[in-house]
Amino acid sequence: MSNDSILPTGQRRDVLQTVGGLAGFALIGSTSAAGAGDDGDVEGDGATENGRYALPELPYEYDALEPYIDERIMELHHSAHHQAYVDGANAALETFEEMRSESDYEDVKAAKRDFSFNFSGHINHTIFWQNMSPDGGGEPDGDLGAAIDEGFGSFEAFREEFTATAENVEGDGWAMLFYEPVADLLFIGQAESQNGLAHQGSIPILTLDVWEHAYYLQYENERGSYVEEWWNVVDWDDVCDRYEFLTQVEAGKGKDDDHADETDG
Repeated sequence: MSNDSILPTGQRRDVLQTVGGLAGFALIGSTSAAGAGDDGDVEGDGATENGRYALPELPYEYDALEPYIDERIMELHHSAHHQAYVDGANAALETFEEMRSESDYEDVKAAKRDFSFNFSGHINHTIFWQNMSPDGGGEPDGDLGAAIDEGFGSFEAFREEFTATAENVEGDGWAMLFYEPVADLLFIGQAESQNGLAHQGSIPILTLDVWEHAYYLQYENERGSYVEEWWNVVDWDDVCDRYEFLTQVEAGKGKDDDHADETDG
């Protein structure tokens, strides 16, 4: 599906400018070269004009999140692990093209699994980087803060549930705060590995990587300590931007539907 079927070009460009690069891309949920500008490329957004994925630049230096996340962890995590997911997703796309050209789909199950795993890893990590800042910590205010209070009772209750969710991911995986547009609510979920326990239609706005490569060099097997320190670098401005964008889009859909009903009448 192309971006043209999701948002008009002008609105898509506004989203990218407002929310920032791949943040808009990830919120939209595109599986193509997202939000390409007039020159066919968006700087650092994780996608290129030829329909292949690229490693996005971090919005800070590798050592910027110290002492909470070590520089060497960030360097390896971004340049090696995330790059591997980008390469794997692109390799799967090439495999699909070969299958189509040869009409040979004998290995399609493995290729589809590879793409799901690697593409999900690319998106999860891109949101993860944007969700953190050396100026992070604290708690959200505005619409997101109010929604968390309404949905979870308080920020402290939300944090407790999110922390427990992260600490109890089975094996490797993620804890995530999702926006679910059908019921217009927030919920906390897990993603086993990169892509298991999928929550169809829900969009992650806060992601925490609890694969061992995200913390082992610094925290060894103490995942709980890593999770506790991670709260000090959460960029609530980024999370709030994602939430506000998504709820505004949903509100706009409702207005469009009402207008359409009035026109039909």
